[in-house]
Amino acid sequence: MSSGVLEEAIKKASIAWVAVDGGPAYGLWCMPVESSLAVVSGPGEQFAPGLAQASRAEVRLRGDHGGLIVLAEAVVTRVLPGSPEWDEIAPQLATKRLNASGTADDLVTRWVESGCALVRLTPADGAATGNPDLPSESAAEPPRDTPARVETRRPFRLHRVRKR
Repeated sequence: MSSGVLEEAIKKASIAWVAVDGGPAYGLWCMPVESSLAVVSGPGEQFAPGLAQASRAEVRLRGDHGGLIVLAEAVVTRVLPGSPEWDEIAPQLATKRLNASGTADDLVTRWVESGCALVRLTPADGAATGNPDLPSESAAEPPRDTPARVETRRPFRLHRVRKR
């Protein structure tokens, strides 16, 4: 596969599907940083089990048409608070965070205090797959169980509603 396709997919990425240790892939919002992706996860942020402790992960990126165009193995590097890399990436990533309460500086401070993990996903050399080597079958899966799903009661009606 051409590395140009991978580089272009990374530049345009705002979401990536990331799987760790053969587990399920999670859709994570991300930000391109040079030739890699920056992702934050942890308390109060997106759920990415095992990503902070992993050394490698599988990354799937979509194209302009919304379909899978690149499947790559990436090296996971944790960016530690206080490092020059953190000071460069974390504020940029905080400004890209949608629906965050407070300023970008407040968000970065919250990430540090709550122990969120900022990781950098850098594609491994020669470990990317593109067309026509991508799997032809769908990777769609049924929705996973989640505590966010709540059974709702029927709505309360003050007056009887007549059937027509």
